[in-house]
Amino acid sequence: RMLPSNSWQFLKISFAVAIGRLCGVATMYGRLTHRVYRGDGRVQDFGIAGYRVVTTAFVNYLVDAMQADQAYENFKFHGWGTGTGAEATSDTGLGTEFTTEYAVDSTRVTGSQGEGASANIYSTAATFDPDAGGTLAVTEHAVHLAASGATTIVDRTKFSAINLVQADGDTLASTYQLTATAGG
Repeated sequence: RMLPSNSWQFLKISFAVAIGRLCGVATMYGRLTHRVYRGDGRVQDFGIAGYRVVTTAFVNYLVDAMQADQAYENFKFHGWGTGTGAEATSDTGLGTEFTTEYAVDSTRVTGSQGEGASANIYSTAATFDPDAGGTLAVTEHAVHLAASGATTIVDRTKFSAINLVQADGDTLASTYQLTATAGG
């Protein structure tokens, strides 16, 4: 059996975390998973879409928040799009974010918030239920600070296209988890 096409990302992040632990260095990484609910009742679990890039803008925002200049409890707005450019720490938004396809035009979906399997994992989940657009080929996702407009993102994950047929009632459930490990 062949490994999934995104397996290299898992291997890369596992190696980085292992080296960090070995050297006593704190690490931070994101993980995005998807599940599609088809209008005919089928459920397709796409599993892990990526372990990728926490942005420089988010890291800078965290430093400001720790100085009481910012609040970070609003990193819960999920955006999806069709961009295909490579992820980078310098990303400040999605390549091509959906707008009129959202239930309220140009307003991102508010995700639930909580902890993952342990206290060092922040988790937010949301469902994209397009109300326009025919067949949408979703290829990117980000968690944003604000529901609309230009804003700071935690990270941007690019993945193979997931097709949603709006007329059939297809929806995409995405869960983003940010894991921070202690050093020492």
